[in-house]
Amino acid sequence: MAEEGRDSGELVRRARAGDGGAWTELVERYSALLWSIARGHGLRDADCGDVVQITWLRLVERLDALDAPAAVGGWLATTARRESLRQARLGDREAPGPAPDAAGASSAAPVEQVVAGRERLCRVGAALQDLPRRCQHLLRLVALAPGQAELAAALDMPVGSLGPTRVRCLAHLRRRLAP
Repeated sequence: MAEEGRDSGELVRRARAGDGGAWTELVERYSALLWSIARGHGLRDADCGDVVQITWLRLVERLDALDAPAAVGGWLATTARRESLRQARLGDREAPGPAPDAAGASSAAPVEQVVAGRERLCRVGAALQDLPRRCQHLLRLVALAPGQAELAAALDMPVGSLGPTRVRCLAHLRRRLAP
């Protein structure tokens, strides 16, 4: 994680110097996290897009003022979370639906495998919907956050609480999925 922070810090320094490749790498590294944070607040797709764009705009506006360039991921996550909350207050909230089908089944797979995969995905999606909102949000972000600091910032919780909370949420999910 410390190495990744140094990488992010270097990308910020290069972006400050006008390196377009550094900007591209920052966007590639953190965009999925920003989208996930916005979606986790129950925003519509258009509102999520606005949150992500505004978050990047805020970084452009404040790039030279960042005190800790290596912590840019946490800064982006916090900014996206705050902007998501602002956006949710502005418009009507829509409950988040199940995640899009990411099973990635190949076209050559037998029909039974495809059906079983979709059923499993639906069971997991339904079980996730039954979890407390905080667990839903944490489990969705865990796969996307580049590091613990970014995840903690996105969830507005201490880094030391992430592991125990994740374990409790996964245990909750396992109980819901048990036959």
